[in-house]
Amino acid sequence: MIFDVLSIFPELFESPLACSILGKARERGLIQVRLRDIRGYADDKHQMTDDRPFGGGEGMVMKPEPMVRAIEAARAESGPARVLLMSPQGRLFDQQMAVELSREPRLILVCGRYEGVDARVAERFVDAEVSIGDYVLTGGELPALVLIDAIARLLPGVLGNECSPLSESFGEPILEYPQYTRPREFRGLTVPDVLLSGNHQIIRRWRRLQALLRTRQRRPDLFARLPLGSEDQTLLARGEAAFSAGAS
Repeated sequence: MIFDVLSIFPELFESPLACSILGKARERGLIQVRLRDIRGYADDKHQMTDDRPFGGGEGMVMKPEPMVRAIEAARAESGPARVLLMSPQGRLFDQQMAVELSREPRLILVCGRYEGVDARVAERFVDAEVSIGDYVLTGGELPALVLIDAIARLLPGVLGNECSPLSESFGEPILEYPQYTRPREFRGLTVPDVLLSGNHQIIRRWRRLQALLRTRQRRPDLFARLPLGSEDQTLLARGEAAFSAGAS
C-alpha cells in the first residue's frame, strides 16, 4: 500500500516511520510512505503557503494554490488514490474506517496547519475530511501518522501474528480484557488464579466477562453498540450474581 503525505513539515514523519512495525513494514516493501513538501509548490521566492483570512480574524490560513498543486501532482502518480484532508471538520476516525481504508491501494494524506485550510480545497479537491478527535492539534501531521499506523497494521504481513488485528480491541465495539505476565506476584499484587488454571475454556469465558464489564464501566457508549449474544448475557448475569454475593 502507498501513502503519499503532503505537509509543510515532512521531516516530522522521518523518525516515527523508521521505528518498530512501520519501519519493518517499509523495509520489507509492505508499505510505501512518500513525503511531499507543500512549500515546493508555492510560486513565490519565499515559498509562502499561508495568508491572512478574508474577513479578518486571528491566525493564518493555508493558501489553496500550493496545496492544490501538491494534491494534483500526487494524484498524477501511481494510479488511482483517495485524497483525505486531516481536519477537525471530518468524519471521526475509528477502527471501521481503518478497515475500509486498508482496502485502498493508495491514500493521499493532506496535512493542514495554522487556523486551517482554505475552504475551497476541502470543497473541490479532496475526497473526504478525517478527524482523530475533538481536540486541537498544531497540524495534521500527527493525525496522518495515526492513520498510517492504524491502517498499516491491518495489511497482510505487517504484523508477525496474522490473527492479531482480528483479536484486538475495537474489532468489535468492546475493550480488551486485562492482561498479565510474569512475575505472578508483584508488590503484593497477584495474577488472577483463573489464568493459571490451564483450562482454556474457563480462561476464555473469564476474559470475555472482564471485557464486557470493563466496556460497560469505562465506555458505555461502546457498550450500547455491542450486540450481546446469549453467552454474553449469561456471563454478565453470573458475574453480577458473583459480585452481589461477594458484596453481601
